[in-house]
Amino acid sequence: MKLVAAIIKPFKLDDVREALSDIGVTGITVTEVKGFGRQKGHTELYRGAEYVVDFLPKIKVEIAIDDAQLDAVIEAISAAAKTGKIGDGKIFIYELNQAVRIRTGESGSEAL
Repeated sequence: MKLVAAIIKPFKLDDVREALSDIGVTGITVTEVKGFGRQKGHTELYRGAEYVVDFLPKIKVEIAIDDAQLDAVIEAISAAAKTGKIGDGKIFIYELNQAVRIRTGESGSEAL
């Protein structure tokens, strides 16, 4: 099992959710986060004063999946989240040792 965490632009969330749904992903977790990478923030103008925004708003999408779905999930997220501009985000893949469905007690892949 794998845990896929993708950091994407907020306005791409619906596109990513639809793309994942189309390939059969049944559940995702979404968190509003802030951060920066190579983009290093940006400057904005407010009431005539310029100020630096260091941390940009992003969305973190987490999906627990079977190993067999990994390539399809990466491809779906990449295609749906891509704008071709700096700050499109990143995808991280973690090894998931165990999963347990609290309601039924199912574990492993059955819990997903």
